[in-house]
Amino acid sequence: MHVAHYRQVQAPVGASECLRRSTGGYVATMSEEEIRNLERRGPELVYMAVADDIARRISSGELGPGDRLPGELDMVARYGIARMTASRAVRELRERGLVQTVRGKGTFVI
Repeated sequence: MHVAHYRQVQAPVGASECLRRSTGGYVATMSEEEIRNLERRGPELVYMAVADDIARRISSGELGPGDRLPGELDMVARYGIARMTASRAVRELRERGLVQTVRGKGTFVI
């Protein structure tokens, strides 16, 4: 069984409260390869691992305000996940208040 490694992250002011509320101030640090190799029937939710990875990229500044997230098909290829899983990961990021989706344009970091 895979065990995620956790570390305290410094998030931008807007994202820090959302990260704290959703993860208790900790974000799982899993590489794309680790996400690909997650036991799909195991206790970890794949969409949460993907959402946590993107949230980490936002908090580190790799993705800044106004940046467009990769599309669902790009996430499918990058993480080796189903399209529905990519969609659920984006929904999770919206619920955390980290991104906004504009129909026909894409999903952008707030």
